[in-house]
Amino acid sequence: MFFGLTIEKLLVIGVIAALLIGPERLPRYAESLAHFTQRAREFIRGAKERVKDEMGEDFDDVDWRTLDPRKYDPRRIIREALLDDAPVPTVRAAATGAAIAATASTPLSTAEQSFTPGSPPPFDSEAT
Repeated sequence: MFFGLTIEKLLVIGVIAALLIGPERLPRYAESLAHFTQRAREFIRGAKERVKDEMGEDFDDVDWRTLDPRKYDPRRIIREALLDDAPVPTVRAAATGAAIAATASTPLSTAEQSFTPGSPPPFDSEAT
């Protein structure tokens, strides 16, 4: 990756590459590099346009700096997750009691019947 390379290192690599390639082939390789760089820019520009088209007007509202993975500290994320308050239950007890009463009136299927030790296990002829 080029993230750790400095200008001096890139310059040394360029000089070594120029010496290895030679003066006859150097213009052709430089032209190829220029075309590759231009195509890469067009590709990135097109990808950005496609993302912008697909996201619509929300694209401008996104703060892309907050999504930088280098800013995430796993220790902080775990600490915040552990210190968060427990989620508040959204189902009321009365609604839960009504649902239990409704299911109690329906007969149990063969698979839901309780099994007592020493008795043969339930057999579902339609499942086999």
